[in-house]
Amino acid sequence: MKRLVAALAAASLLSLAACGSSDDNASSEGGTTKVNFGYIADYNGTSLLAVADDQKLWAKHGLEVSTKVFTNGPLQITAINAGDLDFGYIGPGAVWLPASGKAKIVALNSLGNADRVIAQPGITDLAQLKGKKVGVPEGTSGDMILTLALQKAGLSASDVQRVPMDPATIVSAFAAGQIDAAGIWYPLLNNIKQKKPDLVELAKNEDFSSTVSFPTAFVAGNEVAQQDDKVTKVVQVLREAMDYRAANGDKTVELTAALLKQPVDAVKADAGNSKMLDSKTLDGYTADGTIDKWLKGMGDYFVGAKKLTENPDPKSYYLGETFTGAASK
Repeated sequence: MKRLVAALAAASLLSLAACGSSDDNASSEGGTTKVNFGYIADYNGTSLLAVADDQKLWAKHGLEVSTKVFTNGPLQITAINAGDLDFGYIGPGAVWLPASGKAKIVALNSLGNADRVIAQPGITDLAQLKGKKVGVPEGTSGDMILTLALQKAGLSASDVQRVPMDPATIVSAFAAGQIDAAGIWYPLLNNIKQKKPDLVELAKNEDFSSTVSFPTAFVAGNEVAQQDDKVTKVVQVLREAMDYRAANGDKTVELTAALLKQPVDAVKADAGNSKMLDSKTLDGYTADGTIDKWLKGMGDYFVGAKKLTENPDPKSYYLGETFTGAASK
């Protein structure tokens, strides 16, 4: 998601070879396991794939990977359940989907701080959104930040005119003045600011950090998650890519920018919106229950937002033992 997403998606689709094979058959031939992997075209969603490609980590672990770009996490979960993807990347707003049994989380990736509720000039307070037309990509982190912000202002979803839109449409609709506000994220927000530099940011992730964390994650389909060898190999790649990213931040930005065909400075700014996590940190957070705490906190939110009817045990959908166990294999 840093120049218009529609164009970026098309460009990324044309450059699938940058991250692996274009063969969609996720089978194993001659000792090489084929995997279909989805991603979002921003730093959070792409950096590990860019590193894995550059460092030849897929081949190192006997994988041949085909990548496909998506504009959000829910679309990847849909593709996973249709059999079109084996693995994908989701932002925090889509965590309710694995929590509801639609997929398994195989690795956490980062803590996001890129989400915002924005409004047209002249709207200076969340309470002023009452009755206003608000664009939102359903089931995403934009949806999540909007819901939290409305709750903070004492408003409910029915107090505003929610207009479900895909992320790219929000960019154009807000710029054209067709909506009064939106739940959206960086780097897409930079595109909007180019046309509406005086827009107002009404809420951000940090406003809710005392009660809710915003982890991004990699997921696998339920059937794929039962294939221990395949999942372990993919997790090993992700772990090594995480540690490379942690040790080589500037180089990872360059690799990601090259894959996304974006300016290095823009990708660097995007990377600054999130806290990247390495494998050692995640091993510790898995062992001491920190990740369970994050996911339970998000589950409480999703129950309140009526995305979930109950808050499940994170161990039912986060494969923590698989993640930590991959270090020793």
